[in-house]
Amino acid sequence: MTYTSEQEYLAHYQKTDYDTPLFTVDMAIFSVAKGQLQVLMIQRSNFPEKGKWALPGGFVDLKTDPDLMATAHRKLLEKTGIHSPYLEQVETIGNQYRDPRGWSITALYFALIDFDQFEIQTSTTTEHRQWFTIDQALQLDLAFDHQQLLQLAFERLGNKTRYTALPASLMPELFTLTELQTIYEIILGHRLEKKSFRRRMQEAGAVEETGQQKIVGKRPAQLFRYALQDYNFTFPRMLETPRNSTENEKS
Repeated sequence: MTYTSEQEYLAHYQKTDYDTPLFTVDMAIFSVAKGQLQVLMIQRSNFPEKGKWALPGGFVDLKTDPDLMATAHRKLLEKTGIHSPYLEQVETIGNQYRDPRGWSITALYFALIDFDQFEIQTSTTTEHRQWFTIDQALQLDLAFDHQQLLQLAFERLGNKTRYTALPASLMPELFTLTELQTIYEIILGHRLEKKSFRRRMQEAGAVEETGQQKIVGKRPAQLFRYALQDYNFTFPRMLETPRNSTENEKS
């Protein structure tokens, strides 16, 4: 058939004339608890890959999701009951091998959420989910290609931590700089230069003094609050590791 206008063409267009791939959003949901970086996994209750651990996620809803970010926020809310202060797309992967049901595309996101807030809001749910340390999760036999997806998300989180204020999203309203540095170190898996870290935070205006203190051990420590509009602030240089262990002793 020959069409004389775009309107006429679209009026006769049939989506079912073409094969379409499966399209999902998968999420690596990170948090910090018990001094370790944790990632939330869900055990699949249906085929395919029944019984295996997987990243939380689901299919794009063509009727309700205006874009992929909307799908990601919807799935995060469904799986955790909360909104993340930071959500970022890592990569989009598609091929004929990753899902036995057929040609499949997934948009991979990562989120960083408050562990205590998640525990409170999801304590009555029955879905089988579990927090694993990142080392434990990377050793699991995960469903589909989710081990690859988790590794990609973990690497992105580490890179963002080296040059942004993202870990500050996990802090309470008031905190010490030592507490903030500890969160950075847990995510990165190594220690940071103490003086450089504090100077970087204060010179960038990422934190501000509150005039309040709390006792840490037997010494008073200054309390700070996060001072910027969002957590995607970029430092001009990456955070530094200490030149030797004695330079980074914490007080």
